[in-house]
Amino acid sequence: MVNVKIEKVSLTTENVLRPTQSTQPDSFSLAHISDLHLTSLDNIKIPQLLSKRILGYLSWLHKRRLVHRREIIASLLEDLRDTHPDHIAVTGDMTHLGLPMEYTEVEQWLPSLGTPEHVTVIPGNHDAYAGKAWGNSCSSWRPYLDSDTKLDIPKTAGFFPSLRIRGQIALIGLSSARPTLPLLATGTIGQKQLSGLDILLEKTGEEGLFRVVMVHHPPVPGLIKWRKRLTDDKMFAAVLARQGAELVLHGHAHTATISKLQTPTGSIPVVGAPSASELNPWTGNCAKYNIYRISRSGKNWELTMTVHGYSEDQGRFVSTAEKSLRLPQR
Repeated sequence: MVNVKIEKVSLTTENVLRPTQSTQPDSFSLAHISDLHLTSLDNIKIPQLLSKRILGYLSWLHKRRLVHRREIIASLLEDLRDTHPDHIAVTGDMTHLGLPMEYTEVEQWLPSLGTPEHVTVIPGNHDAYAGKAWGNSCSSWRPYLDSDTKLDIPKTAGFFPSLRIRGQIALIGLSSARPTLPLLATGTIGQKQLSGLDILLEKTGEEGLFRVVMVHHPPVPGLIKWRKRLTDDKMFAAVLARQGAELVLHGHAHTATISKLQTPTGSIPVVGAPSASELNPWTGNCAKYNIYRISRSGKNWELTMTVHGYSEDQGRFVSTAEKSLRLPQR
């Protein structure tokens, strides 16, 4: 039996980014952004909407185009240039409807966030909104999705699970993105990826690396409505209980949460980032992203999370809270 503990928290208190290495020895900074929904949907044609996408487009016309703000995305890039994280993790939903023209728009925007060496991306449900061929369009982001460490494991959609190693940090990317029926936004990792995840966690654990697992949908129950859930969250939790990990990152819920997955050696923090572009008058949600400072403490690790939130009054992101997260012990 895998025990899951959930704790919802409210934390308040040249355009190419080139992150610099941390000045602190044995320290690494990782920025986590999610659910940007950055595409414009300009010049969309009616035939492109003859599917589930018509509902998504009507939602965009009614609300999303007003909520996800271009000026906030511009401020996000400015703040990331100021904070200089060593790496940036993007946990999905770059697009609204997963249209080919949106994939092209994101492809053109990604270099402003950083180079593939410094940015890792996984897809979200909006990126696989409709149709089975979404993986073909996704390939235009390949430099930001694909492993740059040699793997000999089964993969889904040609990319996942992905593994990137930066110093002592292992970044493991999963895809829970799946086309779904209207009114559903569920995600599924699938047995092939979970088998690969099992292997990667074991191998990187044997190397003593700090393992960060990235997935779009919340991988613990109770954080989101049934119609938006991760369908195989129990199997995911079983893999982590068996092999361990140090940190799990996700998006999708558009709210800031910290959850825990229990393992024999302690609780793994599971952190959900809200949308990094949202200013929502209906819900009160305001854009945020997290920066994690990972450092060695003897044989173990220490993890501090700093929240950067958009200030509408100041027109920029500011540091709003800091929290130390307890990690499993080896």
